[in-house]
Amino acid sequence: MIFYKKIAILIPIIFLLNSCGGKLPGADAKKFPPEPEKRVQKNLEEGRGFRLSTLGQKSGGGTFDFASSNELWRASLDTIDFMPLASANYSGGIIITDWYSEGNSNEAVKITIRFLSNEIRTDSLLIKIYYRKCELNFNCKVSEKKGNLNKELLKKILKTAAVYEKQNKDKNFKPYILTDTGKISKKRNKKN
Repeated sequence: MIFYKKIAILIPIIFLLNSCGGKLPGADAKKFPPEPEKRVQKNLEEGRGFRLSTLGQKSGGGTFDFASSNELWRASLDTIDFMPLASANYSGGIIITDWYSEGNSNEAVKITIRFLSNEIRTDSLLIKIYYRKCELNFNCKVSEKKGNLNKELLKKILKTAAVYEKQNKDKNFKPYILTDTGKISKKRNKKN
């Protein structure tokens, strides 16, 4: 009787696992080199591996994600740094500037940047630009406009974020070299 119960549980599990499509996401063999040494080196350089030398060390508490470590957030703030901020909420993923005008006090602009993702892509940000036009500081009309300024602002933020990301990767890069035996070791500078 127990045997039949195990079979009755095992059959639905097999069907569930089989219905998953059979292909794991990211398991495209064309993207990875065929030589194991090169795959290991690539994974370690991209930070996907682990180091045996750090297993015995204590970690410094938890991992914290600060706004200063997010390249997209930093690039957005640096791009609109000439405008006064009304609100900047990293955990909420939004930056709102205050009304800004250069010389004409009857016209002003306000920008909101909403973060949809931390990845540096064009669909990671939703930028809205509002224009306010007033007649003698009263009877103001506010309208949202889409156009070249939105595209230019998005382009500038993404370019700056890409530069920050490259600088961060270069700063944290720890090279590995392959030894004659095929093992990977940390590159060390020897003083003669």
